[in-house]
Amino acid sequence: MNLPLGEGTIDVSLPACEVTVAEPPGGESVAVRSAAENALDDPLGPALSERVDPDDDVAIVVTDITRKAPDDVLLDVLLERLSSRGVAREQVTVVIGLGLHRPMTDAEIETMLGPHAELAVNHDPESVVEVGTVDAGERDVPVEIGEPVAEADTVLSTGVVEPHQYAGFSGGAKTVVIGAGSESIIRYTHGPEMLANDGVRLGRVDGNPFRETLDAAGDLAGVDFSVNPTYGPAGVLGVRAGDGRRVVRELAAVARDALSVSVPSDREFDAVVCGVGAPKDANLYQATRGATYVALGDRDPLRDGGRLVVPAELPEGAGDGTGEQRFHRRLSEATDAETLYREMREGYEPGAQRAFVVARVLREYELHVTNSEAPDVVEACLMRAEDEVEDALEAGSEVLVVPDALNTLLVDGR
Repeated sequence: MNLPLGEGTIDVSLPACEVTVAEPPGGESVAVRSAAENALDDPLGPALSERVDPDDDVAIVVTDITRKAPDDVLLDVLLERLSSRGVAREQVTVVIGLGLHRPMTDAEIETMLGPHAELAVNHDPESVVEVGTVDAGERDVPVEIGEPVAEADTVLSTGVVEPHQYAGFSGGAKTVVIGAGSESIIRYTHGPEMLANDGVRLGRVDGNPFRETLDAAGDLAGVDFSVNPTYGPAGVLGVRAGDGRRVVRELAAVARDALSVSVPSDREFDAVVCGVGAPKDANLYQATRGATYVALGDRDPLRDGGRLVVPAELPEGAGDGTGEQRFHRRLSEATDAETLYREMREGYEPGAQRAFVVARVLREYELHVTNSEAPDVVEACLMRAEDEVEDALEAGSEVLVVPDALNTLLVDGR
């Protein structure tokens, strides 16, 4: 079978194992541009023309290189609509929603945004404006947004509605609140109190306090209009535009239909092979999502003491951004997963939350990373490095292969 690795694939053969492959239905793909234009013609809520005035300064927050999003096409459609409303190109700033990831290079921005690259600036989490607070029980958490966004008259966002470990599904206000936000809101939303909440779960939107916090913060940030696609194995499955809450819910329903794979409640596996591929396998921080999406999703298919196997290139090692480096430091300085998990339950710096989630998984399962360019980094982070997928599996194992672990929802097949 072929599994993703970087921009290509690897051929994996497991004749000594009993193999089951989790292939979601996939749905039918749509043409991104026409789907985006149709979404703007039939928005969820007031039309874009009712949200923006000709003399407005407009900020459009887009995703960064860690997300697979057709931002060039979505941006092209948005700019055409803004122009037809009388908004000049010079009134538009495109803000790359980095969160705590590393800044994108000029070459990367040009590749991602094409002719619109000159409009783009990297978000600076140190240059933010407080726009209000969200209720966090005994305290209020400041919502701080990057200056180009906070000072704009109209705020638009792109992004992808895809399964997300904490938000249930990404998209909507998340692109702005996290991507163009500061450490304060990231520290709260990604802190141990939030992430230990039962409602914070992959694939869940309703009753998810993480998602609810993002939406409330998005109101404060003035997110006026979102344009999001959702993906499946076949490609882009749909695009919606308008109110962020409604966009996320409609596309989440589309994604669930296309991405869900039922696993019988009485079936367990010795190992799960979690395909990731580019752009998420550029570094260990992102690539570990493949394992945690499986182990901490709606239906954990592993037996006690099982193992997760993630083929990942890792050309950036652990990753170069602030969050990635904090992730690496926490894991590489830890003696064992259980101790690290207990320590991090007391708190940690923003960006380190992925180490907390990985430690939670490592308490129960082994995590093997194969085919990487950074085996020393893997081994230093409480995980095991192997040359090939086959090397990480024992003969006779019952193995579940999830070729696209980030876009597959394993659900209980009662």
